[in-house]
Amino acid sequence: MLRTIIIDDERHIRQSLAEMLKMSCPDVRLIAQADGVKTGLAAIEQYHPDLVLLDIRMKDGTGFDLLEQFGNIDFKIIFVTAYDEYAIKAIKFSALDYLLKPVDLEDLQYAVEKANEITQKEVKAKLDTLSNNLKTNDQEKKKIILKTLDNIYLVGIRDIIHIEGDGRYSTIYLDSGENVIVSVNLKYYQEMLEDYGFFRAHKSHLINLDRIHRFEKADGGYVVLNNNSKIPVATRKKDELIELFEKLSS
Repeated sequence: MLRTIIIDDERHIRQSLAEMLKMSCPDVRLIAQADGVKTGLAAIEQYHPDLVLLDIRMKDGTGFDLLEQFGNIDFKIIFVTAYDEYAIKAIKFSALDYLLKPVDLEDLQYAVEKANEITQKEVKAKLDTLSNNLKTNDQEKKKIILKTLDNIYLVGIRDIIHIEGDGRYSTIYLDSGENVIVSVNLKYYQEMLEDYGFFRAHKSHLINLDRIHRFEKADGGYVVLNNNSKIPVATRKKDELIELFEKLSS
């Protein structure tokens, strides 16, 4: 049973979440609600929850401000937020769960199920990654979490050479020579990394522009990366790629 606290500054959101949890999440027992950072901190210290549904932006601060008050976080977290591109990207990098307002019932059920399965060791790794990414604007230092069946990898985005998609799976090729296969589709990583120098050269390939060695026009056109991988370039992507080359060299 997950002893749960809802922290959100909108009363109707708290009520809605409470009703959905009661109706569809039998493994959850709601033990408290709070309307901000200060009251949320007090509720967590008093009740010691297993799970916190945490709003990101509240009147007296952010959910991140609240988490910084804890030296050791021994509870699981599902963020709840209206669309906030920066916050959501940071959360995605860390592989923590989040729900968009208005919260969908099925999304809530799925997030709670995942929270029930995750270990506290995994939570710590993900929160450490989130903290690192929120504190730095230097993309050279930003990291993402890659989770496989057996391991959790903490990877610098600059250490990713390219990502190859195959349906629901992606293979991440790292500078170390290691390949990590995760059950996440390529579009997810495209949306996450396209602002950090990654380019969808082909329906199955996302490449790090900094890792391109050369572009060859033969055989329909392909790029050679600095790990000697040859990545095909879709016909409709050639002009866009050449334009990017010109910008990088100017």
